[in-house]
Amino acid sequence: MSDSSIQVPVEEIITNTISRRKRGVPEGLWVRCPGCQATIFRKEAERRMNICPECDYHWYVSAQQRITQVFDEGTFEEYCADLFSADPLQFYDRRSYPDRIREDQMLTGLKEAAVVGVGRVRARRVAFGVTDSRFIMGSMGSVVGEKLTRIIERATEENLPLVIISGSGGGARMHEGILSLMQMAKVSAALARFHQSGGLYISVMTNPTMGGVAASFAMLGDLIFAEPKALIGFAGPRTIKATLRIELPKGFQTSEFLLEHGYIDRIVTRQELKSEIAKTIDYCGK
Repeated sequence: MSDSSIQVPVEEIITNTISRRKRGVPEGLWVRCPGCQATIFRKEAERRMNICPECDYHWYVSAQQRITQVFDEGTFEEYCADLFSADPLQFYDRRSYPDRIREDQMLTGLKEAAVVGVGRVRARRVAFGVTDSRFIMGSMGSVVGEKLTRIIERATEENLPLVIISGSGGGARMHEGILSLMQMAKVSAALARFHQSGGLYISVMTNPTMGGVAASFAMLGDLIFAEPKALIGFAGPRTIKATLRIELPKGFQTSEFLLEHGYIDRIVTRQELKSEIAKTIDYCGK
């Protein structure tokens, strides 16, 4: 029997034609800006370091991406990568604390909410720390405090400029109770010794920087930079409004509001941050 004599059901022909015509846009090709809600071509957003081309909103980037954006290629060396959180309180809410840590480790590819190390920013050797808001909201537990303290002490010993990029909406980590709160004092004390040694500390605050992080090391920089439209403060604006029962000023707790009132030194876009860090180090003679 020849091929021409093979009968194909009409229903199958119609079904195949419709399926070919209804090929959709590949998944993940477009993203929605969290600021203005515009639909953005993903590759364009990535080319702009996850900054909206419509409203310049700076949305989330991971700790690994920030390291790539700030450091000269191949120069960053991670420090204290083998530290892991314990479970001193046997904490359990909807799930146990160790389970929550394991889930966020799988989600982010990180072992903890902070990454620290040393690398070169436009050929200038710099001690560095960054917190990632996707890992238990970038909250400061014992390991985060210990990592930051150790990199500050290394910067003190080696006379290196220090840069910490903060992205924490969680502040102190409630899963570790008082041990977490102690990290605020420990990191602040290490920064005080670093300052006494003549070190230069550049703090960079991103969206969000809240709670115990904002109340400790994030606000202790010799120079404090912030990304545009970042939420920065201790308690959130909704909590403050509900507690005080007053109407808060427009733009309250944004980086622009804090710059206007003298709490930060400069608003720096993500594309400019690497150059601004290098220029600041040169200007301060470090």
